[in-house]
Amino acid sequence: MFDRHAGGESAILVHIDFQQDLSQDKNQEDLSEFVELVRSAGLNVLDIITAKRSAPDPKYFIGSGKIEEIINVKNALDADLVIFNHALSPAQERNIEKAVQARVINRIGLILDIFAQRAFTFEGKLQVELAQLKHLSTRLVRGWTHLERQKGGIGMRGPGETQLETDRRLLRDRIKYIERRLEKVGKQREQGRRSRKRANIKTVSIVGYTNAGKSTLFNLTTDAQVLAEDKLFATLDPTLRRISLPQGTDVILADTVGFIRHLPHDLVAAFRATLEESVEANVLLHVIDAASERREENMEEVMKVLQQIGADEIPMLQVFNKIDAIEGAEPRIDRDDSGKPIRVWVSALKNQGIELLKEAIEELAIEEQFTGRLQIPPSKGRLRGYLYELNAIEQEQYSDNGDLVLQVQLPKADWIRLSRQLEEDLSGYIINAE
Repeated sequence: MFDRHAGGESAILVHIDFQQDLSQDKNQEDLSEFVELVRSAGLNVLDIITAKRSAPDPKYFIGSGKIEEIINVKNALDADLVIFNHALSPAQERNIEKAVQARVINRIGLILDIFAQRAFTFEGKLQVELAQLKHLSTRLVRGWTHLERQKGGIGMRGPGETQLETDRRLLRDRIKYIERRLEKVGKQREQGRRSRKRANIKTVSIVGYTNAGKSTLFNLTTDAQVLAEDKLFATLDPTLRRISLPQGTDVILADTVGFIRHLPHDLVAAFRATLEESVEANVLLHVIDAASERREENMEEVMKVLQQIGADEIPMLQVFNKIDAIEGAEPRIDRDDSGKPIRVWVSALKNQGIELLKEAIEELAIEEQFTGRLQIPPSKGRLRGYLYELNAIEQEQYSDNGDLVLQVQLPKADWIRLSRQLEEDLSGYIINAE
């Protein structure tokens, strides 16, 4: 992007506590989570510099006094990196690097680096590269100003395209290429989901804040060997396994990437194909670290991302994990007034409550069905086609006025998604519902 200093393994961390309304401040982050992110990236933390400000400095994000402090600490400890727990502008990143003479990374760059380390499948690597290139494209605007002139002189006259324009074009071409490849992968996933729907196999997708214990729970439930570490973003690539529940119901269990505060938008967009396993699920298992002090806030962050990807209306079962760390907590199922399971308390690490979890999943997978008779006019052939794709039509006949009368049964989640997909309230076509 510009003349960057070489990276390394030892880092100084910078965390600023802004004194304005913290709930509204996009720069406010949790320091402990920041340290955990750095540890997950495999870096050695030499020192943590904190400060309080009312607002970011336009040039350095922090004050000139703190810049001097970073320079002194960096020289004393011979640090390779300075990592900010905030989103820096390209100009701020460049100005700080120039002042401290060390490579500077912001929070988004750190998360992208962790994702790059964790991606193992072809699809995962493409998704990470796409997010990195989109992040890089915002820095290319100001980073290459020293190259923003046309070549001249004998033997150096070119087509009139500046180096910056060339780099932008190459970047755009690579982004388009990756998006085309990911689109193909998305279509393959869609074919797999359609075949599962035709076979009437329900999909249960595990979601949750990063490091809540999703992969440990997945391994325990399915006897899989997914990487499960006490690190943020230990899982990137989705894994699907078929399991049998106590009453003989077969479901597909899907493990997905964890969420985090202020997850970069480009990452959410890049991992859309992966997250579609959640969007298309019949039931979501929201795994929660029950022992975390930030439990409620983490739950809110997960719901924000689910809303972003259109999965917030899918039937959900909360799984309060890590009860072994809570004194007196025992495995149990919490139910609503109608007796439907809404929450299960388990410990994946200690193998406690897993059978209760399977029972609750089976109840939701079986109960969450829409069954009824629809009367639709001939002009709504598209709706009929979608219902056939979902293998939802059990009986079909014509009424006296030429309307189609369909006896249907399909998961409520699919019924909700279909209404959203067609951008139409389908309840007007229901004659009766069971």
